[in-house]
Amino acid sequence: MVEIRITEKAIADLTAIGDFISRDSEKYAKVTIQNIFEAIKYLEDFPEIGRIVPEINTKSIREIILGNHRIVYWIISKKRIDIIAIHHSASILTKKHIKHRRK
Repeated sequence: MVEIRITEKAIADLTAIGDFISRDSEKYAKVTIQNIFEAIKYLEDFPEIGRIVPEINTKSIREIILGNHRIVYWIISKKRIDIIAIHHSASILTKKHIKHRRK
């Protein structure tokens, strides 16, 4: 099983998503955040299930598309994945958006 780490950047993204959705519906905000966490948990057993992020085109940087959101993750090793960004699916990502350092 792979260890999943969620970066501070990804946590900030989740908070912003939750805050934005909760303006219209707190219930839907909670469901959306819960669904994102469930998708992230799925990576423990299937780390390469996501596609390579087209804008970055690096095998170790992948994403899961979930509704209107892109869960971007970095396969650090066979034992570790870092969730590095969670963006609206209409957003174009650059290396600047997903800048991340290994810890």
